[in-house]
Amino acid sequence: MNNWLGLIICFVYVFGIIGGAEGLRRWRGYSSGFTRKVIHIGVGMMSWALHFLFDNPWFFVVACAAFMVINLLDWRYGFFAAMASSDRSNLGTVYFPFAAAIVAIIFWETPPLMVAALMPLTWGDGMAPVIGKAYGRRLYVVHTSTRSVEGSMGFFVGCLLFTWLALWGMSGSPDISPAAALLPALVITLTTTLVEAVSIWGLDNLTITAVAILILQLWPF
Repeated sequence: MNNWLGLIICFVYVFGIIGGAEGLRRWRGYSSGFTRKVIHIGVGMMSWALHFLFDNPWFFVVACAAFMVINLLDWRYGFFAAMASSDRSNLGTVYFPFAAAIVAIIFWETPPLMVAALMPLTWGDGMAPVIGKAYGRRLYVVHTSTRSVEGSMGFFVGCLLFTWLALWGMSGSPDISPAAALLPALVITLTTTLVEAVSIWGLDNLTITAVAILILQLWPF
């Protein structure tokens, strides 16, 4: 696909996800904490289509840089209610596209690893607060952040399933079987679950992605 067309599709898709989440917030009365994670997961899943949209990572990096600026302005001025966070110190929406850009640059030639590196951020970090808010009973505090064991379990399940699926289900090199994908997916999930549990100020978007990158670079596929 033409890179410029891919860039347009990328922007339309992301703003479509934001618009859909805002529609849910207004229509169903969902909290911004929930719709924020709808956006989080929806945007992260675009990683599965990056090689269809672009023939190199740099147009995607441009898109990520643009969304870093947009998200920073939204954090400052509150343009999108569906993305609002109750924690004003949380710059997670700015860190998200930065992390995605770094992953694309590092793993562009190995699509299964590229997508897998973003699944802890997409599904693990996306599910943790949703499950934690709905079912969290066993609470713990890290600095000023309150989390729950149930939320961490939600992170674990979402991360493991989609990291495993990415490693063997995404076409490209390396070609990994479902059985061979299970152990690295489990190691990534265990490690990122622990890292997310102790990360503060929205830095988990960076820390869990950094850990996933390191493991995938070192793993002997």
